[in-house]
Amino acid sequence: MSKITKSAKGQDCQIRLYGVCNFNPETVVLCHLGGGGMGAKSHDIHGAYGCSSCHDAIDGRVSTIYSRESLQLAHHEGVIRTQLLMLEQGLIKI
Repeated sequence: MSKITKSAKGQDCQIRLYGVCNFNPETVVLCHLGGGGMGAKSHDIHGAYGCSSCHDAIDGRVSTIYSRESLQLAHHEGVIRTQLLMLEQGLIKI
């Protein structure tokens, strides 16, 4: 588990799906964007801090009112917010 993956523990959810998010920092993990290939994950800098409920929604484990495109957009927006937090924490540098 990388420093970035570990950094998700106790963070606020950055995906924030209205009507889905449980706002519980105890359930937050790093939710990787798709595109890593079968059985692989994308790089950790392409992840968003997400609660268990938002993670289930973006991974398609639960049904929501959101279209696939809306879920992807929320995930991408969460990645951007998470990257700012990672910069502030010194986990990534420009």
